[in-house]
Amino acid sequence: MQSVTMPRAKQPASAVRAALTLIGFSAVIGQIVLMRELIVVFNGNEISLGIMLSTWLFWTAAGCGLSSGFALGGNDARRAVAALECLLGTSLLPTIWALRASRSFFQTVPGELVGPAPMLLTSLACLSLFCVVAGSLFVAATRMYEQECAVSARVATSSAYLLEAAGSAFGGILASIVLLRFLDSFQIATVVAVMNLCMAAVLLLRMSRKQLGAVTVAAALFGILLLIYVAPTLDRSAQARQWWGFRLVGSRDSIYGNLAVIETGNETGNTDTGNIRSIYDNGVILASAPDESAAEEAVHYALLEHPAPRHLLMIGGGVNGSIAQALKHPTVERIDYVELDPALIGIARQFFPAQSAPVVSDPRVHIHYEDGRHHLKTAGGTFDVIILNVPDPQTAQLNRFYTAEFFRSARDHLASGGLLALQLRSSEDYISPDLAEFLRCIHHTLRQVFPYVVAVPGETIHFFAATRPDVLTDNPQTLIRRLQERNLRTQYVREYFIPFRMMPDRMEQVREQLRPLTSTPVNRDFEPIAYYFDV
Repeated sequence: MQSVTMPRAKQPASAVRAALTLIGFSAVIGQIVLMRELIVVFNGNEISLGIMLSTWLFWTAAGCGLSSGFALGGNDARRAVAALECLLGTSLLPTIWALRASRSFFQTVPGELVGPAPMLLTSLACLSLFCVVAGSLFVAATRMYEQECAVSARVATSSAYLLEAAGSAFGGILASIVLLRFLDSFQIATVVAVMNLCMAAVLLLRMSRKQLGAVTVAAALFGILLLIYVAPTLDRSAQARQWWGFRLVGSRDSIYGNLAVIETGNETGNTDTGNIRSIYDNGVILASAPDESAAEEAVHYALLEHPAPRHLLMIGGGVNGSIAQALKHPTVERIDYVELDPALIGIARQFFPAQSAPVVSDPRVHIHYEDGRHHLKTAGGTFDVIILNVPDPQTAQLNRFYTAEFFRSARDHLASGGLLALQLRSSEDYISPDLAEFLRCIHHTLRQVFPYVVAVPGETIHFFAATRPDVLTDNPQTLIRRLQERNLRTQYVREYFIPFRMMPDRMEQVREQLRPLTSTPVNRDFEPIAYYFDV
């Protein structure tokens, strides 16, 4: 029986190996950039990421199937790979633009939150080109490896997967350490485009080393010009479309996402004439200024509940003037302010200078750039008052601050006689059944950890929780007396408004609405029911 042997595999050409590595590099960077874009479009909702990943797999598989079914490349796979490299490199830019522009198609009102159906349709439409090309390119590049390296299909496939995985790993590391820190989305997409176009030229022209060096230098110079002059212009234009219905006055990317400053009011662009600016983090509103009412209510009710607050921990929300309000209390000696993203402080100093000045200038304020839950786990000492000043749990990331596990961590860091304070959106007059169920869940979760909880109704409902019966008060006269003793100059938390907020019939009504039912769940880290209520 005559044995059949495969030809000895030749050492693959550098261009072939580089092309396969670049596929993984481009795909993972594209995925990272598009995921960051999508979560901004859908207001930080992590459900959009799951939908995007499933859509990504669907279109990539479709591209692989099409490339295999039509035998793309045939006997000249190198030419097919070069063409697909050009298409892949240039498709990321319009994909980012399409994602940002998609907001105006499914939001009937600017700022409206949307559900899973628009997320799915947007992902299917916007990601189709890039993902189909990426899937087709992998199959064509595998066929190129088989042809030019004289190996079997099995060896070519395994080698292609290995090189593609190496490119993905390198792309992920480079994006995390360098690209996301210093470049915006369109600049990153420009880098990907230039690299893929250069690779296409190398594959088609089979250059010598000297020619390759000259092309590399020329591409680098051309790419730098695009990064400096073209990509930022495209980025600003696309962001303006993304924030349709608003006036975008500033934006900044960080490793944690996108920060945008939106302005509403008159058209003069001067905040002294009535304009209000709001900071959005990945599409979720964090703070507005000037908004004295929100700044005062965020801290004064909590600090007035304590007879002599000295050490305050504030988790989030300090850039709208809340820190300045807290410093008005004469007994306050130290404020530990925890904020995850340093870029937020930087953009607040630029656009909220009056409100954010005490954050960085007052020696009593100590800023900690870390996750609030991590800070509580690692912080030493205790606090008289812990104020949770983050948005409602409309995302899984935010929901972590409204769970029984977080409340237990806060309880363990309260001094004797200390209290935890938080606030949630509510209604001044009528609380709907859905909203009541949501608020009841948070209240029930608090009561699992703290035996004593007081709720103050209003457009924003305030929860105060303590472990001792003599800490909290629902008597408005007690708060008014402390307000006067501390000589606090406030506009909205005043002696004529506190009794209205804490009228006995209103307090009793909210107690009835928050009384837990047998079906009221507890919000936990691995059972984030409050997140589902809010969604």
